[in-house]
Amino acid sequence: MTRQTSVIRDTDDEARALARKLIDDARFGTLGVLDPKNGAPMVSRIAVVPDEDGTPLTLISDLSSHSAALAANPACSLLLGEPGAKGDPLTYPRLTLQCRAERADKDGLRAHYLAHYPKAQVYYNFTDFRLVRLQITCSFLNGGFGKAFHLTTADLAR
Repeated sequence: MTRQTSVIRDTDDEARALARKLIDDARFGTLGVLDPKNGAPMVSRIAVVPDEDGTPLTLISDLSSHSAALAANPACSLLLGEPGAKGDPLTYPRLTLQCRAERADKDGLRAHYLAHYPKAQVYYNFTDFRLVRLQITCSFLNGGFGKAFHLTTADLAR
């Protein structure tokens, strides 16, 4: 019987910095939720803004299917990081965040959010839109081939 070696590396400062950069630079990501009607996974592309402490924020409409899913089950996942224009997309870093969606202070964070997405001013105050904080519970960084790390919330803290 052969012994399997873990592909997960020990988390180091380089991995922490890369994960933090992926969060700080993200302006959109892929949100994964569970459909409350059938329990199946569902993903949506969402706009993302890092809060001052680095926690991802998103503005979502109560009319969206992912909003209903988060109301039924606030556990979710957020994928950040996009491949470049050239080469193998699997060589580009990406970060999966497991999160818990929580209502954020929409009025208090208005200026912060609109500084990142000025065009959202058109719909920011619509009553069906709410600001959601994606409170990170744990994360997984794939920094490219052979660069896999599990990160804690402490690893992502500023």
